[in-house]
Amino acid sequence: MHLTIPSRLLLLFLTCCTIVFLVQPAKAKDRGTGEPITTCIVRDRPGLTSTQLLRPSTPVSCLTDQRTLGPGNYWIRSTPLRRGGPVNVRSASLWQGTQNLYALYADGAIVRTTIDQRHASRYMQLGALLEVPLPERNAPLVRLLWQVEDAANLRGIVRDPMLATDAESVRSNLLLGGLYAAFAGLCIALLSYNFALWVALRHRFQLAYCAMVLGLLAYTVSSSGYLAWIYPDIGNNDRIRCNYLLLGLSTVAAFAFARAFFEERVFAGRVGTLVQISCGITFTASLAFFLFGPLQVRLFDRLYSLAFVLQMAMVIPLLWRAWVLRSNYLWVFALAWAMPIMMATVRIVCSLGIIPWNFWLDNSTIVSMTVEALLSSIAIAYRMRLLSNERDEAREREIAARLLADTDPLTGLLNRRAFLNQAIGRKGEQILMIADLDHFKQVNETVGHDGGDEVLRVFARTLCQVVPADALVARIGGEEFAVVLAAGGAFDPEDILAGLRAERMPYDVTITASIGVCVGTLEREQDWKALYGCADRALFEAKSAGRDRARVRVLTNQRTVQIVPPLAVIR
Repeated sequence: MHLTIPSRLLLLFLTCCTIVFLVQPAKAKDRGTGEPITTCIVRDRPGLTSTQLLRPSTPVSCLTDQRTLGPGNYWIRSTPLRRGGPVNVRSASLWQGTQNLYALYADGAIVRTTIDQRHASRYMQLGALLEVPLPERNAPLVRLLWQVEDAANLRGIVRDPMLATDAESVRSNLLLGGLYAAFAGLCIALLSYNFALWVALRHRFQLAYCAMVLGLLAYTVSSSGYLAWIYPDIGNNDRIRCNYLLLGLSTVAAFAFARAFFEERVFAGRVGTLVQISCGITFTASLAFFLFGPLQVRLFDRLYSLAFVLQMAMVIPLLWRAWVLRSNYLWVFALAWAMPIMMATVRIVCSLGIIPWNFWLDNSTIVSMTVEALLSSIAIAYRMRLLSNERDEAREREIAARLLADTDPLTGLLNRRAFLNQAIGRKGEQILMIADLDHFKQVNETVGHDGGDEVLRVFARTLCQVVPADALVARIGGEEFAVVLAAGGAFDPEDILAGLRAERMPYDVTITASIGVCVGTLEREQDWKALYGCADRALFEAKSAGRDRARVRVLTNQRTVQIVPPLAVIR
């Protein structure tokens, strides 16, 4: 099967994305910051205390997947540790109520840190990680214990805990900060550039693209944890609610961009209706989670995930219809959306509990959104190039149509309408010359109408060769021609008569012409009527004098005065 260059690029890109995705989960845990902590779990019940659970003799269950336990209150205990010096406890930010962290040291001391919704932002790091600093003591740290209340357990209860030094924490923030800052700078640049283009060009897809990029930028501010740095008093669950809402709005904006980007026929009919319905469902699910998530967070999270499943499913009929209709933008659109669609699908599968969660998968959205923003910008450039080509072609067709409307189809000279439009309004004295072929009816009877048409073309060519380049030349009647040029130029109507005599005509017929010339103004339509009447009278005089000659008149104050010889006026 022969593949076009765009198809080959798309296939190569998808292959690379698949390899990266398959390799990433295997190495994800090796890329964490700090020392991983192995944990065991027990559901909270009356009578359990931190002192009891910190004892090694208290039985706990070491499950591989905490999500199987459902929501509720839990105790999470680490396996034995041996860590000295100042250290930070890092874990993923999850939907839950209050979290108490107990640190047991070798000297028997227990340090407790409480993290509630109001103060979670104090411990928020980039990557939406909670980091609790533990004080340095003379005795080493030997065990950690988390008490988690009202855990929704959507992705876990205490997810991927680690021990990290200050240097490791700074290194993590610098790495993620550089990644988020690069994406934010890219979004701001693309947003500014494309909004400026929209102001200038007013293409609808440019404004839709700006809305999509703005949504992605807002989502990144929320999902990265930076929102907690901007607004330290925001509750962590409230930040997560904003995260859900902004991701849903970004998805709806992306489909709005697709609708504006593709040709209208792609979204016509049932496909367009289904896409609108799926966008409405996604928006409703996002808004419902934002408004009512605290009431039934697991229910609204599941509805949210299913809405995204439906939204991603809409991509299939959309791309199929674009392929069937041979859309010009299918390949570039598929290239831009390949990674975001793939990563969104994987995250949905993860949120439904089908595959395990990990930090890099949770933060893979930033990479896929970067690819989407960049390639969508390239898609816009490609679309504008096609629009520019279409505009140029339309302009050429318009010019061609205008030329056809302004020219005589037989001779290629101006027709009467175009001639008058350009002649009337010229400043200063003008020379109007009217030339009429002698006995042209007999010519048609002798050589036929085809021969007569060729005679007219030869005479038109003679006129164009003899008169000055800036003169207006037109065919204003059957065998009647008109020339307008500024008075004072070196021109003799006898040159036209001599040129006509020298031209070889069809079937070697002899063709002569009579010419009437008048000099006057042409600033208004009334001037044209007077000047034409004057030239017509001069033409009648030339024919009355025996034809094959020219006569000249000057129009002064609505009176005509015959001038002899002709060159006295024209020169």
